[in-house]
Amino acid sequence: MSQLEIGKESKPRFEFRTFGQDFEEEHYLLSRLSMPVPEKVWERTSEEIYILSKTNNINNTKIRNGKMDIKTFVSEKEGLEQWNPLMKGEFPISKKVLTEDVFPAFKVEMPELSKEEYSLDEFIDMIKAHNELAAVRVKKLRYGYMVNDTICEFAEVLINGAKVYSINSESTEIADILKTMEQTGMNKYENINYLQAIKRVIGWIDKPLANEDF
Repeated sequence: MSQLEIGKESKPRFEFRTFGQDFEEEHYLLSRLSMPVPEKVWERTSEEIYILSKTNNINNTKIRNGKMDIKTFVSEKEGLEQWNPLMKGEFPISKKVLTEDVFPAFKVEMPELSKEEYSLDEFIDMIKAHNELAAVRVKKLRYGYMVNDTICEFAEVLINGAKVYSINSESTEIADILKTMEQTGMNKYENINYLQAIKRVIGWIDKPLANEDF
């Protein structure tokens, strides 16, 4: 079995991820169990815009550094989710791509498109004007680890300014993820992906995150 490399593409991975307010113990165990990882993934920051649709939970759309990335839900096995790339695009983005790829992924009514291409700002304005879509700003500070040959991270996440924490394990091998979850205590939490977490934070889903006890 070939080892996964952080930041490298592989066949579609399975993932456990959760969001909440306190994963201090799980993060500590993750850091202690981790094998050495490349310095470039010790600590990473990013600013992204997630496009949320009220009618769709299977396509995950985010924009980072002027590029759009859409992943689609493939399957769930043993409580783990598998996602696959659906499309990648750059801004300015063409009317053809918006018509054939982007808005069909949102599963909402298509707005009137009067131009042949749109800048990022124009696209975001279009999203904000749509009553079934939202553009949510997400900032991440991620700390990378490797446990049982699974790619793991602990992250501090700002969702429209609201601070939450996330912890995850992903791999092409389900058994390795389940072992990591058991060893770190992640297995006592609900699997919550980014789409679900953001919708809960902004009030589109009336459910708490994994550990919101006060």
